[in-house]
Order: sequence, then structure tokens, then C-alpha cells
Amino acid sequence: MADLAYLALLSLVPIVFLVFLKFILRPHPMKIPIKSRHVMITGGSSGIGLALAHQAAAEGARVTILARNQERLEEAKASIRLSTGIDVGIVSADVCDFEAVKEAVETVGPIDILICNQGVFVAQELDNQDIKDIRGMIDINLIGSFNLVKAALPGMKNRTDRKPVSIAFMSSQAGQVGIYGYTAYSASKFGLRGLAEALQHEVISDNIHVSLIFPPDTDTPGLIEENKNKPRVTSIIAASSGAMKADEVAKKAWDGIKSGSFIVPCNLEGFALSIATAGLSPQRSVFMAFLEVVSAPLFRIVALCIQFSWYGIIEKEKNPHTQQGQ
Repeated sequence: MADLAYLALLSLVPIVFLVFLKFILRPHPMKIPIKSRHVMITGGSSGIGLALAHQAAAEGARVTILARNQERLEEAKASIRLSTGIDVGIVSADVCDFEAVKEAVETVGPIDILICNQGVFVAQELDNQDIKDIRGMIDINLIGSFNLVKAALPGMKNRTDRKPVSIAFMSSQAGQVGIYGYTAYSASKFGLRGLAEALQHEVISDNIHVSLIFPPDTDTPGLIEENKNKPRVTSIIAASSGAMKADEVAKKAWDGIKSGSFIVPCNLEGFALSIATAGLSPQRSVFMAFLEVVSAPLFRIVALCIQFSWYGIIEKEKNPHTQQGQ
């Protein structure tokens, strides 16, 4: 009888733990309404951004896409009209130019969902990389996001409609873990995490919710160019995660934004990385919080094994005559 009582009490432990997690999770679970709301997507003329624009327009949002190239913006607008029958707004601006971004935001009006999707990527060892390429990645990927948020926040905060709104950042799995050849790129994408975590603190009282999306390599025209000059070690390590189609990433990203998720992984590897690198990031899902807590030791062991493999690849490719462990 005592054994049965003990087992019954033991069975209550996970339930109590889940209730505890639900009580302490902040921000609370919520949904971002989409229909008839204004969605602005940067880097929206191609790749993931264009796929996101198709998705948002198809779900009844009022969409504006921003990019630098006016001709490609017109082509993107035509493709969205063809597939959805809906006209989207287009605006040409350089995200590195705050005044140009501010003018663009003022032109299109208050934004309900801002998706900072712009990005450039040049994979190369730091000592071989031109400082211009390094600065370009930092400026576009990170500073560009600061410019966009800074320009959009006044309108988002002063909206008359107090429904929840969203700011989303397109990071990368290279923003979760540093990889050979990604020094500048990872720095720019890791920076987005710090921006997103601190920004969520600052805007939660205005019912603004931040999402951070972590796609793997994505099959876009840009990836083909990137792969031409990618270091061999980088290619070997990055290949372990595989690549996704832009439409697949857009679907995962859009679902994550609508659910108000802070961390939005896009594939199985990204899901594992999101657990392994949870740190002090906010979490809305009781299920995910439970996984993060109970699997932390296991994922740390897995992470160490992965690092063991990567350092082995580096040693083999860069120092073929040395013995492992020296």
C-alpha cells in the first residue's frame, strides 16, 4: 500500500512541474492576428522574403515589401498578383541608411508586423576576408535591423488598435552556433539575438512581440553564389544540416510569427539547436520549456560530440600531417 502511495505521489511530480512552468513562463502564450493588418517585409523581392510576402498576402494581410532594386520589386509585385490576385505595396530603400528607412516607413504608414529579412552572406576565413565584406554584413544584417525597428517603433507603439503586433528578425543557424568561415556572418546574426532579447523587454508593455527565426542554408539564387567561394571546411560542416526551400522556411517562419514564438526553428537540427542554446531567452510554450529543462544535460553531451567532430574535420583539412590531440 505504501508502495502504491509512493508511485501515485511520484506520478504527480511531472504534473506539478508543468503547472510550475506554466506559472513562470513570460511572456504569456498569444496569437498575432493577420487579416487586414499591415505586414512589412524587408528583402522581400526574392527568396524567403518573397515567399513570406506570398504567404501573408494569401492570408489577407496588407503587404509592403522593401528592397533596394526597384526592377526586382516590380517583378515580385507581379508574381504575387499572379499567384494571389492581390496587389502589394513596394518601396525601394537601403536599410543601411536610417533616413531613407524612416522616409520609407512614413510613406507606407503604421506597421503591424515588421519582418526584418534582409541579409548578405560571404563565407570566408577572417584573415582572408576584406574588411568591406565584414562591414557590409554587419551593416545590412545587424545595423539595418536597428534602423528598421527604430523607424517603425513610434507607429507601432502609438497605434489605436491595441491588438498584439510583431517584430521578427531573420537570423540563421549560424546565429545559434559559430562555424568555421562564418566569423563575420555569425557575429551579425548572433547580434540579432541580443537585439531581440533586449527589445522584447522594452516593448512587451506595448503588446509588441518579438520573434527570432533560425533557418538553415536555404535554396535561393544567393546560396548558389555563396557556395562558389565557400571554404571547403565550411562546406563540409554546413552540409550536416542540409538545405531547405524558401517556401518551407517561409511557412515555418510565418507560423512562428503568428504564434508569437520568440525562438522559431525551421528544421530538426534547428529545433535541437534551439533547445541546446535556450539560455535566458523567453519561452511561451510549456512543452518547449519542459524539453529545455529536462534535456539540457543530454544536449550538452551531444553538443560536445558535435564539436569533437567539427574540430576533427578542421584538423584533417587544415593540418593533415598532425596527430589528433596534439
